[in-house]
Order: sequence, then structure tokens, then C-alpha cells
Amino acid sequence: MFEISDTQKIGVGLAGFGVFFLFLGMLLLFDKSLLALGNILFIAGLAAVIGLERTFRFFFQRHKIRGSIAFFGGIVIVLVGWPMVGMIFEAYGFFLLFSGFFPVAINFLRRVPILGTILYLPGISKLINWLGTPTEQQYE
Repeated sequence: MFEISDTQKIGVGLAGFGVFFLFLGMLLLFDKSLLALGNILFIAGLAAVIGLERTFRFFFQRHKIRGSIAFFGGIVIVLVGWPMVGMIFEAYGFFLLFSGFFPVAINFLRRVPILGTILYLPGISKLINWLGTPTEQQYE
């Protein structure tokens, strides 16, 4: 097993609160202050968990620059005052940035007893297979 530092524990908490505030902001009809707070906490938590240098390298890789621009552009749009449009940009950027992780996550979720059964249902299975298929961008 590996050792988790105190900074990484704090980062997990920050990222968790960030996701919570993002969810709460969307639940409360795209409240821009909650969404902005969630975005800031999520980014700070990610930086605390993997480190500032690795966070910077993750977001600014050559093949991920389009996703980074959409993600950070969405955050700026939320901060300016258009939360619905900003969250659409953020979701698109998030999908582009983390699409390489989807096949791993889907294979893990398919092994969870009850959730795996649901993911193998006909309509859901087709969508999950599409999401879990690696893209050409991942091989560049």
C-alpha cells in the first residue's frame, strides 16, 4: 500500500466539497456563487492531491489543450455570471480532459454487484460501451 500525506487528505476533502457545492449549485437552479465556489474548491483539491506541477502538466498537455480551454473558459463564464452556459462548457471540457479515464472507471463499475447488472441492461449497455470506447486522441 502507499502512504497518503496530510496535504493529499486535505486535497481529497477540498475536491469532495467542490463536487458537493457544484452539485448543490446545479440543484438550486444554477446558483453562480455555489458553482464558482465548487469550481475553486475542486481545482484546489486536485492540485493538493497530485501536486501543483503535475496538475499544471495534466491540464496543459498538447493533446488536452482544447479540453483545458473549454473547462477553464466555462469556469470564467460561470464567474462572469452566465452559469448555465458556463456549466455546458465545463462539462464539455471535463469530458475531453477525462475521457481517457472513462474506460477504466466503466470496467470498475461493471464489477460492482448491483450496479454492474444495471450497466448491462440493453439501452444502458449501448451508451456505456460508447462512453468506454477509447478515442483516437488517447493514442496520440
